[in-house]
Amino acid sequence: MRNPIFTKSLVSGLLLCSASSWAAVTPCEAIMDKINAKLEGKGVSDYALKVVPKDTETKLRVVGVCEGGSKKIIYQKQKGKKKTEE
Repeated sequence: MRNPIFTKSLVSGLLLCSASSWAAVTPCEAIMDKINAKLEGKGVSDYALKVVPKDTETKLRVVGVCEGGSKKIIYQKQKGKKKTEE
């Protein structure tokens, strides 16, 4: 017969080992691709995304984090050219 304490310990250990894969470092390019897809899906244009260190002070909107939280992705609306009708 199996020891229930041993079984619980084994299951807990396996879950803790797999937790590190849940917190895997995601590259900034992958996050930026997802953000670009969402923005384009909403019809947003004339914008720029920039990756900066997490400690960078900015007034711009932070739209994501990457590289395990060591960097952040900021969104900046670009000033588009005004169309003149003739």
